[in-house]
Amino acid sequence: MRLMLTCAIALISLVALLSAHLHLFFPPSQVSMLPDPYTLPMQHEIQYQKLSRERSWIRPHLSKSSLPALKLDSANGLLDLNKLWKHPPNRDFTPCVEPTSSYLGKELLNQICDMVAVARIINATLVVPELDKRNFSDVFDEDYFITSLANDVKIIKKLPKELMTATRAVKHFRSWSGVDYYEQEIASLWNDYQVIHAAKSDSRLANNKLPPDIQKLRCRACYQALRFSPRIEAMGKLLVNRMRSYGSYIALHLRYEKDMLAFSGCTHDLSIEEANELTAIRENTFYWKVKDIDSNGQRAKGYCPLTPKEVGILLGALGFPPTTPIYIAAGEIYGGDNRMADLTSCFPILMRKEKLATVEELDPFVNHASQMAALDYIVSVESDIFIPSYSGNMARAVEGHRRFLGHRKTISPDRQARLTKEEKRSHLWDKRNR
Repeated sequence: MRLMLTCAIALISLVALLSAHLHLFFPPSQVSMLPDPYTLPMQHEIQYQKLSRERSWIRPHLSKSSLPALKLDSANGLLDLNKLWKHPPNRDFTPCVEPTSSYLGKELLNQICDMVAVARIINATLVVPELDKRNFSDVFDEDYFITSLANDVKIIKKLPKELMTATRAVKHFRSWSGVDYYEQEIASLWNDYQVIHAAKSDSRLANNKLPPDIQKLRCRACYQALRFSPRIEAMGKLLVNRMRSYGSYIALHLRYEKDMLAFSGCTHDLSIEEANELTAIRENTFYWKVKDIDSNGQRAKGYCPLTPKEVGILLGALGFPPTTPIYIAAGEIYGGDNRMADLTSCFPILMRKEKLATVEELDPFVNHASQMAALDYIVSVESDIFIPSYSGNMARAVEGHRRFLGHRKTISPDRQARLTKEEKRSHLWDKRNR
């Protein structure tokens, strides 16, 4: 039972981030045999060494005068600081499969896990998914994915030619459905079709009374079969090692990008011009359904991310010294350096992948958002402490992966508790006068 709970806890924290288009087809006898078992070569390690050796990176230097003075509130301050970095107990929970050095990719997560499980339930061969019109191999190690699950589900790279013109069923799998739905309603489609196209694969199978073998298969798909391509993994390890040169570090997933703020309607501490800009973006984005959003209401409910300034206050209140190295896992922060000024003044050692790597090293990744996000993911998973400023998709994915790898420390701020007395009074006044 504890094994099942561990899998469920870790997988609940993972949320789908991209729509994955997968084909399931039957019977497997119509498909040619898989190639010989693929053994992952040590090429990614060689490539990692090559990256380190051939490209020079100069570690940014910070003078002591640029760091705020460290103040400890008590005689036990150093002991308190050590406690901050200590990992929480595992409470006797253990992984359902052995952890490996593989990395779980941000992009598919539950969709892939669910489709592997569905293929097993309905006895189908699974075609490697498309990633939002990109190749699976651009992000993940495709051959490793196929062979890792060979004993559970047959997976192939492309639909066979003889089935390319076959009539197919295009199906939006019903979310939150259990095994009975797939064994009865979906499996019955084989009576009329040879190919089933899962147009919507956000099936949300977790906690739907799955038998233990299917739940464990989902764990294997997530934590053993999915790993980044050798090139991404090598670059990610390079960034981790360079971040480690500063000592133990925090990975801060700082969700404060323009599109995120526009979508959520969070405009606290922004100028009127900035708030109007975000409102215009939301109104002009047709596939965002909610247009009229009360920013104060969102913030009062805890639906808004911490601002960079609030993150600095939080870290200081927890007792982290100004010398704490922090990796910023985020896109472009809305407001740029001006918005980051308060956080930077309190914690000057703020690093991003653009600071940790040379332009030449990042060049192969910069035009691929999913690959850049994968690099942030790797550095976040390997951090000593992970702190998300907002409980979004990537934050949950990283937290779940860190739990699986040994209950690594994650600090999730209470975004409702940050409201000042004035804000709470203002929110109550607004509610009474509507």
